[in-house]
Amino acid sequence: MFLWAAFGICTAVIVYSGMRLSKYGDIIAEKTGLGRTWIGVVLMASVTSLPELVTGISSVTYANVPDIAVGDVLGSCVFNMAILAFLDAIYRQSPISAKAHHGHVLSAGFGILLLGIAGMSLFFRDRIFPLGWIGPYTLFFVIIYFIAMRLVYSYEKRRISAFIKEAAVELRYKDVSTKTAVVHYVVNAVLVIAAAVFLPTIGEGIAETTGLGQTFVGNIFIAVSTSLPEVVVSFAAVRMDAVDLAIGNLFGSNIFNIFILALDDIFFTKGPLLSFASQDHIISSLSAIAMTAIAIIGLTYRAEKKETVPRMGLHRDSAGIRCKFNAAVYAKIIFGLQ
Repeated sequence: MFLWAAFGICTAVIVYSGMRLSKYGDIIAEKTGLGRTWIGVVLMASVTSLPELVTGISSVTYANVPDIAVGDVLGSCVFNMAILAFLDAIYRQSPISAKAHHGHVLSAGFGILLLGIAGMSLFFRDRIFPLGWIGPYTLFFVIIYFIAMRLVYSYEKRRISAFIKEAAVELRYKDVSTKTAVVHYVVNAVLVIAAAVFLPTIGEGIAETTGLGQTFVGNIFIAVSTSLPEVVVSFAAVRMDAVDLAIGNLFGSNIFNIFILALDDIFFTKGPLLSFASQDHIISSLSAIAMTAIAIIGLTYRAEKKETVPRMGLHRDSAGIRCKFNAAVYAKIIFGLQ
């Protein structure tokens, strides 16, 4: 009972701080003039993914549960794409893909590339030749991450005229200074980190008491809890009609999540991290890839009105992503209980 109470407290702190991160992230986007897409991909994504970072490092250094670290990251990637489907369901004006900018396809593509490398590394885990104690995939994760950030920045820079227009038309926070926004943003980020530090130990305790196994707990309980900042931030952003901030946060979080795997691998000194993790995590990797591909199709097709699935009232893109998410969860439960 104590473990579940502690899990609930950590989750509540993450939810509260995540709600405030959305507001102050939007203020920073307005004050700096960088635009919501760039802020979403870089600033929001890195901060809302801090629970995965802290959870992963804690899991491999203190708790010594590599499956929690890998399951948390890949499970969060699946959950992030499910969030995108729910955002489309609550956004009544039009399909959310029609409101979003084409530039999100760039970050989504990098997400698929990184997830593919992670999945292949898990599949060939027994044939990986380590570089010291890390896997060669770690170098690819780091290099591709910085290339992705650079290309997204260059792409957004070419849209500077659109940013200027946005700043001129949609100024909402004239009374809030940049310094105030940054201070509040940092404070809430620290609260998120503080709550996330305890999640690996709590997750391990729940796994032992329930007998569900580390893979199940890592992909369901921990992944959902550490993804709550993305949930709250994205929903709050959509309510503010900052669609690019929300979608950029989700795609950017997936890129940053795989970067976290590289950092976890560095801190895990027993050998390549993915060689010690269960191959069941391949399910999460493939599911996240399929769901991201569906999102790319929606962003490219850009339907002008919602084409619903009969008797479900769902946009076809979001319905497809939800089906993939449900399949991933059920598969994880089956394999996790074995």
